[in-house]
Amino acid sequence: MTEIDRSRAFAKDVKRIVVKVGTAVVTGKGGRLALGRLGAICEQLAELNSDGFEVILVSSGAVGLGRQRLRYRQLVNSSFADLQKPQMELDGKACAGVGQSSLMAYYETMFDQLDVTVAQMLVTDSSFRDKDFRKQLSETVKAMLRMRVIPVFNENDAISTRRAPYKDSTGIFWDNDSLAALLSLELKADLLILLSDVEGLYTGPPSDSTSKLIHTFIKEKHQDEITFGEKSKLGRGGMTAKVKAAVNAAYGGVPVIITSGYAAENISKVLRGLRVGTLFHQDAHLWAPVVDTTSRDMAVAARESSRKLQALSSEDRKQILLDIANALEANEKTIKAENDLDVAVAQEAGYEESLVARLVMKPGKISSLAASVRQLAEMEDPIGRVLKKTQVADDLILEKTSSPIGVLLIVFESRPDALVQIASLAIRSGNGLLLKGGKEARRSNAILHKVITDAIPKTVGGKLIGLVTSREEIPDLLKLDDVIDLVIPRGSNKLVSQIKNSTKIPVLGHADGICHVYVDKSCKLDMAKRIVSDAKLDYPAACNAMETLLVHKDLEQNGFLDDLIYVLQTKGVTLYGGPRASAKLNIPETKSFHHEYSSKACTVEIVEDVYGAIDHIHQHGSAHTDCIVTEDSEVAEIFLRQVDSAAVFHNASTRFSDGFRFGLGAEVGISTSRIHARGPVGVEGLLTTRWIMRGKGQVVDGDNGIVYTHKDLPVLQRTEAVENGI
Repeated sequence: MTEIDRSRAFAKDVKRIVVKVGTAVVTGKGGRLALGRLGAICEQLAELNSDGFEVILVSSGAVGLGRQRLRYRQLVNSSFADLQKPQMELDGKACAGVGQSSLMAYYETMFDQLDVTVAQMLVTDSSFRDKDFRKQLSETVKAMLRMRVIPVFNENDAISTRRAPYKDSTGIFWDNDSLAALLSLELKADLLILLSDVEGLYTGPPSDSTSKLIHTFIKEKHQDEITFGEKSKLGRGGMTAKVKAAVNAAYGGVPVIITSGYAAENISKVLRGLRVGTLFHQDAHLWAPVVDTTSRDMAVAARESSRKLQALSSEDRKQILLDIANALEANEKTIKAENDLDVAVAQEAGYEESLVARLVMKPGKISSLAASVRQLAEMEDPIGRVLKKTQVADDLILEKTSSPIGVLLIVFESRPDALVQIASLAIRSGNGLLLKGGKEARRSNAILHKVITDAIPKTVGGKLIGLVTSREEIPDLLKLDDVIDLVIPRGSNKLVSQIKNSTKIPVLGHADGICHVYVDKSCKLDMAKRIVSDAKLDYPAACNAMETLLVHKDLEQNGFLDDLIYVLQTKGVTLYGGPRASAKLNIPETKSFHHEYSSKACTVEIVEDVYGAIDHIHQHGSAHTDCIVTEDSEVAEIFLRQVDSAAVFHNASTRFSDGFRFGLGAEVGISTSRIHARGPVGVEGLLTTRWIMRGKGQVVDGDNGIVYTHKDLPVLQRTEAVENGI
């Protein structure tokens, strides 16, 4: 199930919610109330109540609390001699009676602090046999909900006619899980949430490392596959009881989520349609596949398909790219229609202008993407190129060759055109690929993925490129360091940092695009105007757009600075200044030099000279792309040699820092790392190396009888090798 499926399942129509809190959630060690955990749940329920939801709470924990208090009382009232004797087992019904008052006192205190009124509702199994009772219960609860009162239900174990709260499971309901399910049906709730001490329903005991969380319960599939572990020692039901209750409610028409009461804001996440816990729904079998595809399954399938791709001839791999280019153009109207829907939704949701700008696929974009894919197809096949050839000994030849990395995981935000670039690069380099795009481009990504994978021949398989649809799958993918070989995040600094801190898999990428243009005193003014204007305005949302303009101090004195500022301001650019520039130009002072605007705004600062510019870039830049505008070749060389960025330009716009403009065909991203690949990452950045040795029966045998020559041999280009019949 994706987040969208869950929203469709219940979030839009939810008004009345039943939340059941299990004993393991309510109590902590020694049976005492877990105050912090329970307080967080009360805060979530109070917020829902104020937002207009009708909230009904079913709470366990009374028996455990009562037992803890009675044990203390028993200890206080016992003599030393009494304590030497075997202790009498406490009566469960007495524990329930004592615990109820403690539990309700806590709820009243907590909710009172949150300005919410609660009402205690104790019921017994036998009461529900009376139709008049059911009718009156419904009317009473409805009256309370109209007044924003939260009813707190619990089975009245103290006077229950069943033999013992933990042993007798007969009747209309038999524990608070089944009571919650019954109430959700009786009171016509829109959603039931069962909070437990684990994340949801697993295929086996949660403590077993081989057990997997079931995101969507499909009765026809899972009811005979699940192995339950020991039930909780704190409550009476355990997961078996929760599943039974959830199935009863779900097939009665009330969607159910079993999730953890330990995790912060899980109730809120459920209401936002996020994939937490296990969903039970009477139509689940219509949405979810009969066979679940796990994150590992996707990664393994991508690797297997990549090996099939590598086994094809160079011409066959080239043809796949040409077919994709043709398919993009043939489906342009469909792609544009889906993209228009994404843009409309983003605008309606109030997304920032810069994000919407990255989302839009402008007229001609599909043709441009198809052209870049064809350019990639016409490039020399990068797989299996001989990079170095060595004669190790007589008739023993060693070759260092280019090879695909394996399986790539690319996480990107907003720009759907990135999906096409990344997919085509992966195919050209022979890599398997898993893609996770931003939710704002959901429709665009889905149609582009379909068009591309439909063009891949069945001999390779569309699973070569997997599309990850849920953000919640990313943590699972980041754990797969045995099947995913490289992660490339394209997005915000926060996204890149989170991924780097969450995985053992190598990460390639850049966190920010703080690009500078330094205008030196010896510049040509017209050239400086063109470069500065293009670097900021050609595509303000791009990561290679200028974010800071640095100007030599002499340009302020001769009036050149005013001309540059005038050009930007007349084109709608909002300017912020450093300490010197803000005072001289009377513009607001920037809060931070390390800021990526991604919009029609930039920072301006005045520096002493080229060395001041270099120091500023090193202190505040992101090592992405930086440019100098000058006619002084000596100053230019100082800048080019000393600025430690992935791309450094002289008299050229920062917007040239792009895989397509570099002639790489496309780019999977821009790397500011210093290992493996730096700058725009094209096909070569997605390759590693292998060693191929050809011999005639040689063995090491302690290096006896072999003479090492280690002689470098000429490496023939692929075309030369073909011409020579090699």
